[in-house]
Order: sequence, then C-alpha cells, then structure tokens
Amino acid sequence: MAPIRLVWLALAIWGAIHPMYWFVTYMRETGTGLSGLIDAWYVNASTTGLTWDLTIAAVTLTVWVLVECIGRRHWLGLIAIPATFCIGVSCGLPLYLFLRRPS
Repeated sequence: MAPIRLVWLALAIWGAIHPMYWFVTYMRETGTGLSGLIDAWYVNASTTGLTWDLTIAAVTLTVWVLVECIGRRHWLGLIAIPATFCIGVSCGLPLYLFLRRPS
C-alpha cells in the first residue's frame, strides 16, 4: 500500500473520532441530544456560516464521489457519502481518497 493511502486512512480515522468526541461531549453536557447540537450550529452568524460552508463542501464531495464511482464502477467509494453526512467532511473526504482507485 502506498504511504499516501495510509495518510488518507489516518486522516479519515482522526476525522471520525475527533469531531465526534466534541459532539458527544456537547450533547452530554447540555442534555439536549442531537436536536440541541443542531440548534447550536445556528446560534450566531459565525456558526451559521461555518455550518453552510461545511454543508456546501459535503454536497460538493457527494457529487464528486457519485460522478467518479458511477463512471469507474467503483461502488466501494460510495461509503464516503454516508460517512460525510453522518460524521462529517473531515471523515468523508479522506475516506474517499483512501478508497479511490487511481485513474
């Protein structure tokens, strides 16, 4: 396995664990669950802008994954889509780069 693929895998793991730690910590501290977490994403203009920034990046990544996976018939790469929307772009992007076959 090429060293860069190991970097992508390490980043995908980090991108899954690190943000989730903070999300779970917030939900435990506030006791509001997922709905409270989502409400916090829109608490001010700064967090709303960041939320939209990540949403647009997630949609862009999804389109890219779909185009490449359908064109190359590489269905395993589609795993990056639920990883992106259930965990975040910080996991979905490096995961896709790890799973991606070179052209």
